[in-house]
Amino acid sequence: MNKQALFSLSLVLVFLFHCTTTLAQPAQAPAPPGPTNVTKILEKAGQFTVLIRLLKSTKVADQINQQLNDTNNGLTVLAPSDSAFSNLKSGTLNSLTDEQKVELLQFHILPNFLSISNFQTVSNPLRTQAGDSSPGEFPLNVTTSGNSVNISSGLVNTTVGGSVYSDNQLAVYQVDSVLLPQAIFAPRPPAPAPAPASSKAKTKKKTTAGSPDSATADQNGALSLRLSRHGFLLSIGVSVIAALLSL
Repeated sequence: MNKQALFSLSLVLVFLFHCTTTLAQPAQAPAPPGPTNVTKILEKAGQFTVLIRLLKSTKVADQINQQLNDTNNGLTVLAPSDSAFSNLKSGTLNSLTDEQKVELLQFHILPNFLSISNFQTVSNPLRTQAGDSSPGEFPLNVTTSGNSVNISSGLVNTTVGGSVYSDNQLAVYQVDSVLLPQAIFAPRPPAPAPAPASSKAKTKKKTTAGSPDSATADQNGALSLRLSRHGFLLSIGVSVIAALLSL
């Protein structure tokens, strides 16, 4: 009985020691969040299939993710929905070069984080990652009315819809139209017509009364007339002499 009591007591002590050790261990810290991935954010939101495909094929998605994860610079993405792309004229995207597709996407990315309230204090034109914001290039202008934010590229006007994602570094807003930059889609003036080929034919120089050429021509004509008269008189004289000699 004593042995059994001691054995049971030892088991209790071992159990209590194990529990005490386990409870004394600090709780594990949560795993750090994964790197920001803009395409995963859009996939989770849905209705951005075309935009996701363009971001991946042009590698713009990689540029966005790298900028967000390697720097402290914020970004704002204006994300056209699938319905926005479907409203484009047929063949619009296929007519663009690879460089123009990149510029089109960059035109929808602002190089800083903007909340809806921040849009009320920005200065026009907004600068996008597409670059030059001067007229005819990549200008983007914002007007606000209360919490309503309207954006214009000069060719397309649209309203900023609901927030798709925001973490104080990246803001993604849905827009219901694809913003078409002037540098790509504005009609360009026709190229100037080529200059006509110079004629190889030589034109005759016209002389006018009173010009040196005209005076020279008159002098030459008078000289020719005098010579002609002298020749005529000489021929008459020769004829007369010949007639007299024959008598």
